[in-house]
Amino acid sequence: MGEWTWRGFKVVQSLVERLPRSWAYALAVMAARLAWRFSPLARPRLEYNLKIACPELRDDPVALRRLSRLNFQNHAKAYADLMQLPSARIEAMRPLLKVTGLENLDAARSHGRGVIMAVPHMGSWDMAGSYAGALGYRISAVAERFPGSLNDAVVATRERFGLNVITVGRAAVRGINEALAANHVVALLCDLEQGPGLSVNFFGRRATVPGGPAAFALKTGAALLPACQYATAAGRYHVHLDPALAAHEGDTKETLMQRVIGRFEDFIKERPDQWYAFRPMFSR
Repeated sequence: MGEWTWRGFKVVQSLVERLPRSWAYALAVMAARLAWRFSPLARPRLEYNLKIACPELRDDPVALRRLSRLNFQNHAKAYADLMQLPSARIEAMRPLLKVTGLENLDAARSHGRGVIMAVPHMGSWDMAGSYAGALGYRISAVAERFPGSLNDAVVATRERFGLNVITVGRAAVRGINEALAANHVVALLCDLEQGPGLSVNFFGRRATVPGGPAAFALKTGAALLPACQYATAAGRYHVHLDPALAAHEGDTKETLMQRVIGRFEDFIKERPDQWYAFRPMFSR
């Protein structure tokens, strides 16, 4: 099954990467509409999470369906961007990305202990990470493993512009520590539960989120910097980098992650159409 999944990905990628971006997006939207209509789990989970993030949707099922459908489409476009990376040129990518707060990242790196970039599941971090790598920033991203040989294909695509992929697993801790010791930037997705984590207040509800970003910051002295990324128009993206969180006496993993989640709430409220929360995350 893994071999066939890999072959299927390569066939689709070989088609998508040769298409004009507008055509690739049109194909992605078609696939997303089918997935949205027939999804047995992802759509109900997403809509439940969106109703908590956006309380005004609880009494407006039409608006909720419209938002969740748009969310599926934006997620599919992010995958289209990933598939187009093998043939992308950095000169063509530069006009597509706007970055605010780059001075915050540079200030965080100036301390020499590395930077933990805490990010929610929003936008297309493949585009942003590849762009940053092409500009000379050493970015390591922790990512889940895809099945079988498909993982190798996805990792190779993501690493084309210098993005270092650390696969979730036993070796991930060592890879993160090595990257921080070299004063690199480590991007960690930390808004959705991925195994044991910390309980935080998220949109007024209890939710479990990964505690890794706070744990590494406290252990290594690395700067902890919330960030987000989202599409602003067809094929264009905005990356926002907050200042690193100031250290407070008595900080714990729980207090640090609560401050991170507080910023995530702001990011998500601004662009709920690009918060890809397809997993159960809030206590019911």
